[in-house]
Amino acid sequence: MNVLVIDVGGSHVKIRATGQKVERRMDSGPTMSAEQMATGARALAKGWKYDAVSIGYPGPVVRNRPVKEPYNLGKGWVDFNYEKALGAPVKIVNDAAMQALGSYQGGKMLFLGLGTGLGSTLIVDGVIVPMELAHLPYRKATFEDYVGERALERDGKKKWRKHVADVVARLVAAFEPDEVVLGGGNSRNLADLPPRSRLGNNADAFPGGFRLWEQATAPKTARRKPAPSRKAKGR
Repeated sequence: MNVLVIDVGGSHVKIRATGQKVERRMDSGPTMSAEQMATGARALAKGWKYDAVSIGYPGPVVRNRPVKEPYNLGKGWVDFNYEKALGAPVKIVNDAAMQALGSYQGGKMLFLGLGTGLGSTLIVDGVIVPMELAHLPYRKATFEDYVGERALERDGKKKWRKHVADVVARLVAAFEPDEVVLGGGNSRNLADLPPRSRLGNNADAFPGGFRLWEQATAPKTARRKPAPSRKAKGR
């Protein structure tokens, strides 16, 4: 089966299909609607063959449907007919869940996506547990207000890194994962990684999207030892 994976973010929409080595992308932003995304994705995918579609959606998803409009995009996402617009069967999951699935190696893994906002997913022995931690109360605002992209721009890297370390420590204490994967585009701005953490990669969303259509959704057959942490490059 050939699968088209669409990773919808607050700044860009990125796509890749089975057998393709290079992603294609377009700008998104605060006014992008679901219809604009679907039209743009079909245009980007010209020349690619696909039988099914996986969408990583930046918001909560229940039973294959978005249940809230995205925080960093436009309107019209909840009731949109994705299968009709894209011309193929569609599976939709939270974007952090899709990237988490692509980086999963076994056991209990907490994924935190440091991008435009804060994505979060827990995977326990292959079972995906999407979460919406970004807008929970933290200090004088929310987690996202301290570790999202606006916080990085407002506070600078040094202060932002301290907030990330504190947020990770609190969530590790709450969920007790075997490891933490820090993904999202801003994870590259970390100088040192918290204990039991490793860097993810935005490109992990694509293998995650392909896995959604596999017979066995996630690697449930073996519990592999988490990869050793690697130090992030300071910038």
